[in-house]
Parts: sequence; structure tokens; C-alpha cells
Amino acid sequence: MKTRRMIAATFLTVAGLLLTACGGGGSGAGGDGPVTLTFQSLSDQPAAIAATQKIVGDWNKAHPDVQVKIVQAGWDGVYDKLITQFNAGTAPDIVHYEAAGIAPFATDGYLADLTQYLPEQKRADIPKGVLDSVTVDGKVIAAPTELQSYVVFANKTQLQQAGVTIPTGATMTWDQLRDIAKATTKDGKFGLGWGLSSPTAAFVALAPGFGGKYFDGTGTTAKLSVGQGEQALPQLVDAMAHQDHSILPVTLTQSGTKALAPFYAGQIAMTVQGSYQAANIAKDAPKGFDWVVLPPLAGSAGPAQAANPQTLSVNKDSGHVKEAAEFVDFFTGTENLAAINEADALIPPTTSARQALTTKLGAKNGWKEILASGEYLTSAPYLFAGKYAQWKDTVATPAYQQFLGQKIDAAGLAKQLEDGWKSVSK
Repeated sequence: MKTRRMIAATFLTVAGLLLTACGGGGSGAGGDGPVTLTFQSLSDQPAAIAATQKIVGDWNKAHPDVQVKIVQAGWDGVYDKLITQFNAGTAPDIVHYEAAGIAPFATDGYLADLTQYLPEQKRADIPKGVLDSVTVDGKVIAAPTELQSYVVFANKTQLQQAGVTIPTGATMTWDQLRDIAKATTKDGKFGLGWGLSSPTAAFVALAPGFGGKYFDGTGTTAKLSVGQGEQALPQLVDAMAHQDHSILPVTLTQSGTKALAPFYAGQIAMTVQGSYQAANIAKDAPKGFDWVVLPPLAGSAGPAQAANPQTLSVNKDSGHVKEAAEFVDFFTGTENLAAINEADALIPPTTSARQALTTKLGAKNGWKEILASGEYLTSAPYLFAGKYAQWKDTVATPAYQQFLGQKIDAAGLAKQLEDGWKSVSK
């Protein structure tokens, strides 16, 4: 990504031409009517789009002098789109993205510090690990809006038929998962299916449960090391797949969504998925399909998972930073966060909104366990490693695929991951 200094030189003429037209993203300064703020939203599910529109409508009704206009966008290619927008001075006032993606824009100085605009009560309502995930160089550069965790969906009937006592505690261990997978692997059926065609996100997100960090440092100076904590989960999956033979082999080469088909068909008793899949399972599972969500998974270091929340940030060059930040504070109120997360089947990032949604939906299938998993989400160093996205796509994913395909061993995996990071971070 280009730095602000480089951009200032490269785009000096363009910036001059855009100044009058764009005015930093907002309009209405100088008494020419209400201020208009642009809000680039990435919500792509109908229910979430409707919930976003309602929140914006409620704001606009209550704030006639500060109107918010939604600019609908999509997740595909949004990183490159934001680079182009910030380079050209056409970025929206309010930016919807995610912690891992937005951090480099904060490092390059494009985002306003929201610390002074988010009330202390609001910041205290966000668990420390989640707040840390949107804090760069001591500045809160985004407000978290939605979270996901990895959970285990289980076919209750198959577990019961195998004589398995379904776990009901606050958490369950990975060893318990392994034992249940063994017990339900029989008669041509498998205990577990896990769509790991792109395994890096899951392995990195779940590593904190084993004490894994992957990265030390931030930005271009971040260092990567692969030790026991980072290797624990890949090695467990390898053992389940190739020693226990309890994982349906084809799912290791499939996406998470593809792995739902054998779950519905009774070919696998359990599947590890992003928590948001609860909405799809409730909608798409065959009639009479009796499914449950098992308690949050705990490794040797506990049930921690890395939080990579969806976020709202404010363009530092907006002509109306204060007003944009006030809208972000409004959007992340308890009632609004509960509504948007219910619509997206995700986990609110504040304790109050999570409690509100638990009260409303806790009796519905899966919601109690999914919302409980939100208690264990924490920050992780990979969020602030400058070349993480490039390393993930070009180094880590191919290396993990080779490991799961038994083409390299654990030592070979560690070497590829570490050498690959040194190469991309030069």
C-alpha cells in the first residue's frame, strides 16, 4: 500500500481537482443545507441490508441536519477498492470492513481516531480482546459490529445412536471432539466433516486456544514463528484424518459450505463451521433433521479464538469526522447491534448486545452456544502483520493443503510457513 506521503506527491493534481467535488466525502458544510455522510456498506444478506437501512433511517429521522446515505458495495475486491478510493480522495465518510483488512489503512494514516468519540461506557462494554483488535498504535481506529466463531454442528440423532452423551458444559475439549468423531465413525459414515480447502483462516483463528500466536510485532516488522501452539491443531486434524480415519476425506478439499451437504445427508455426524452457518442450516436442512451446536471448543490454553470483527471506521479526511463518528456510535448501540447480528446470524461484539440477543434467541436452536462462544474471542497478532493477506493466500494455504494431503510433514510445514513469510515480508 502506498503511504500518504507518496500519495500526496503522486496525486497532487488529482487532489486539487477533487477538492471542490468531494470535500472529504461529506457535503453540506457552510450552511448549505444538511450535512450528508456517505456510508459504504458491505452487507450482502437481504435481512442484514434491511436491518442496516432501518438503522440509517432511524438516524436520519432523528438527525435532520446530518443525513447518512448508504452506498451499497460488496466484499469481493473491497481491499483494492479502498486503496483506490483513499488514493484518489474519494473514500466514503464511513467505511464498513473488518479488523484484519482495515488495520493497514490505519497504519497509513487514513482513519480517524475514534477514542474521543466512543463513550467510555461503550468501550467498557466491548471485551478487551475485541477492543484490542481495532486498536492500532493506541488509537481506536474502528468500532466492531459483528463477530463469528468456529463451532461444531452435530446431528443429534447420529450421536445418540452411537451411544454418545452430548456435551452440555460451558466448553468442550478437542479431545472430546476427537472421541465423539471416533465413536460415530462406522457403517461407512464418518464422525466429522471439515471444509478445509482454504484452511489458514481457521487454523490461525483457533491457534490461541493452544497458545499459538504465529506473529510477533506489527506491520512490516512482524516476525513469524511456528511452534507447538501453532502446530497443535493442524497435527490434530492430520491425526483424525489419517490415523483415526474419522474425517470424511473429501471435505478436507472442500469449502465449508460444500461440507454441509454430507452433513444433511447423514454421511457425517458433525461439522466444524463458521457460526453464521446456523442460519443456513436452519433454512436448508432436510425436514426433521435434528441438529445441535456443541459447546465452544477448548484447547490446551482454553477456548480462546482470534476475533476478526466486522468494523465501521471514519475517513480521517472527511469534512465531518465528528458527525460520522457520532453515527458510528449510534450504529453500535445495543439495540442496533442486536438487530444487525440477528439478521446476519453473527455475534454482537458488546456484552450488552450479546446478552440482549441471548435473552431474545437463547431458546432457539444453536443460538445459546454460538453467543456463548463470543465470550472467548480475543485479539491476535496476525491482525496487525502487514503482509498477512499475501502470506495467507500465496504461502500458508498451499502449505497447509500439502500437509493435509500428506505431501509434507510437520517440520516441512513449519519451514514453508516461516520461509514464505520471510519472502513476502522483505
